[in-house]
Amino acid sequence: MEPQADSTDADEAADAAQDATEPQADAGKPETDEAAKRAVEPQADSTDAEAGQNAEVEDGASGAGGEVGATGDVRLRDAVAAWVASADETAEAEDAAREPAQDEADAEANQTSDTGTAAPDSGTDTGTPKKGDESPGDAKPPVDQPTAVFKAVRPSAPAVDQPTTTLKLGDAAKPAGDKAESPAERTSKFVALKPLEDPATRRPAPKAPDATTALPQVTQEPKAKPPADATSSVPQVGPERTTQQPLPPRPPLDLLAELTNTPPPPETPVRTIVRRVKIWTPLVLLLAVVFAIVQAVRPLPSPELTLTADESYTFEGSRASLPWPSEGQGWMDVNGIGTMGDFGKQTPVAIGSVAKAMTAYVVLKDHPLKSGAEGPNVPVDATAEKEGGYNKDGESTLNTVKAGDKLTLRQAIAAIMIPSANNIARLLARWDAGNEADFIKKMNDAAADLGMKNTTYTDASGLKETTVSTAEDQVKLGNELVKMPALMEITSMGEWIDPSGQKVYNYNYLVPYNGAIGIKTGTTTKAGGNLLFAARKEVGGETVTLVGAILGQHKAPIIQTVNDVSKTAMLGAQDELVSAKILKKGDVVGYVDDGLGGQTPVVLTKDVTAVGWAGFKVQLSFDADDLPHTAKAGTKVGTLTVGDGSNGAVKVPVALQRDLVEPAYTDKLTRLG
Repeated sequence: MEPQADSTDADEAADAAQDATEPQADAGKPETDEAAKRAVEPQADSTDAEAGQNAEVEDGASGAGGEVGATGDVRLRDAVAAWVASADETAEAEDAAREPAQDEADAEANQTSDTGTAAPDSGTDTGTPKKGDESPGDAKPPVDQPTAVFKAVRPSAPAVDQPTTTLKLGDAAKPAGDKAESPAERTSKFVALKPLEDPATRRPAPKAPDATTALPQVTQEPKAKPPADATSSVPQVGPERTTQQPLPPRPPLDLLAELTNTPPPPETPVRTIVRRVKIWTPLVLLLAVVFAIVQAVRPLPSPELTLTADESYTFEGSRASLPWPSEGQGWMDVNGIGTMGDFGKQTPVAIGSVAKAMTAYVVLKDHPLKSGAEGPNVPVDATAEKEGGYNKDGESTLNTVKAGDKLTLRQAIAAIMIPSANNIARLLARWDAGNEADFIKKMNDAAADLGMKNTTYTDASGLKETTVSTAEDQVKLGNELVKMPALMEITSMGEWIDPSGQKVYNYNYLVPYNGAIGIKTGTTTKAGGNLLFAARKEVGGETVTLVGAILGQHKAPIIQTVNDVSKTAMLGAQDELVSAKILKKGDVVGYVDDGLGGQTPVVLTKDVTAVGWAGFKVQLSFDADDLPHTAKAGTKVGTLTVGDGSNGAVKVPVALQRDLVEPAYTDKLTRLG
């Protein structure tokens, strides 16, 4: 270690100095003493113990002469061993206790300094004589040698690494009573101390000694002993620690003014406006960006087909006048186009067997019958067989059926529509609904669905006079019946062969002439003659169907009278029908509206020919398909309907005139709805 190297250098320097000063034999001259004192003075910055030892060694050197060089090595080793042992004991005591108080450490240091320092003029050590010391009587004449040997410049102490501290043990570590030692006998020991537990109790590391310092002195203040009482106050070491709640953020301008040590400018309306603009402008820009994105990804509205052509067309000429009878009430429609004419007050009256038209409608709605098919079997029960004999009382029946027989649905419908068999009408009611009462309820429900507001059914055959209706309501029912091909195949027959092989004739004398196709007659004494009829006619390449009803004909024979007046009205209506070309192929009749202002024109794919009569106003309407957002030109997008939309109306497809494209981004961005 470096401290041992220092002692060796001191011995070599002492020998060299002795050789150099041997010619100078007068060791007792005052100049030599003064030189020795001046050599020791630079070491006055060391501890008091070192000063005492230097003085003792100087005196010893003057008195003992050459004995210093002879005994220096032995005494130096003994001193080093004593200091090492003392340092070890001190370190062990600190590790065991670790609670020395500051005042006790200071007192111990002072006491050690007092007991380990010899008087300057004593010439002997205050401690116990060490091995190798000679008695004063045996001492040789003193040899005058320069004291500069003790002032040999030693290397400066290395910087102390933290958290360890270099500790130099001085005279304070010597046991009391030891003889004072010369500087050549002194050495130092570096002890690495353990880091203190509390960094706040550490003192700054001592400054490194300069080159003129003989031995660097590094001290460390012992750790303060904590108070025994836990409730006693603890001395504050270092800056006071406080707990403070966080302050609210300061305005940016005030914080900037504090950082730059510049006070904020005074508040003015202009500065307030500028600050608000700076704050709100980014927010407004952010909202604008969000709004633009939302507008771009919003679902597009559903396109709509809009009609630009005239919504109606009126045929030339004055309104047609039909040849109606002088009594009763009547109504005439062109199926799917409109009403041609009517007469009489539309008040509910008894309709007789015309009620069987509703019976057939309800049964065929529940059990659809295909054209030309016979349909399911209808078992004949005992009641139907019994009621077949009511023909003797004037009822129209099918008296050839027996219990256990089976009629096909087609045969049963023919039996009620041609010979008007009451017993089969009641049989169908029981077969369809389980009993007649439930079936009658179904008849009235169907009438309500068709808008027959002045109609009431009380039986399935119409025999009861409480079953009432109007000509207008019966035409509403007839417009639905003509849509059932299987039924029209039956009602258009002039005669029918029953299951027994007997031929029966249709009471509707209009069929099969002049395009007549039925539908049902009904006559009673109170109701008079009644007829719901239909006829077809081809007009302008289109086939149209007339549906009419005449009620309350009491002129006998009533069945003949109602057929005659119905034929006259039917033929008159057929004569009034005309055709007119109202639109041509390629005409723009509307557009597809994309919902954001974009409009793509649509055109007709063929000529539009309407059927009507003089003075009649026909309605035009669009029926849109499932419209896409994009499509090529010529794509069908809907249908133009001329009439009321039901069977018999003229329907023409419409297509895009040019490509259908999605709305532009600017249109998406500016939409508000």
